[in-house]
Amino acid sequence: VQLVESGGGSVQIGGSLRLSCAASGRLRCMGWFRQAPGKEREGVARIYTGIGGTEYADSVRGRFSISQENGKYTVYLQMDNLRPEDAAVYYCAADREYPCRLTDQNTFAFWGQGTQVTVS
Repeated sequence: VQLVESGGGSVQIGGSLRLSCAASGRLRCMGWFRQAPGKEREGVARIYTGIGGTEYADSVRGRFSISQENGKYTVYLQMDNLRPEDAAVYYCAADREYPCRLTDQNTFAFWGQGTQVTVS
């Protein structure tokens, strides 16, 4: 399974960005993690494909939204009201089986290359 991310870039504080992740295979769950310089990678949002169950980190709940394109293994992360602390490399992650937990990166078998998000 290959995951191809797009949509990163630079944005002003309070602005919005939408990240995309397109997968080459069938998956049960897809999600986003991020890693800022000097920090550990952390889970951001997760969706169970087909059934739509979502999970968010407390730090982004209410500002970020994860969704799936109908009929495709493509997910989006809509990021609104961005803050400086949201700046990081964002990684798409996925797995063929349940469960996938934002608190356990080992539950995601497939990873993208990452896309940079800068907030200033």
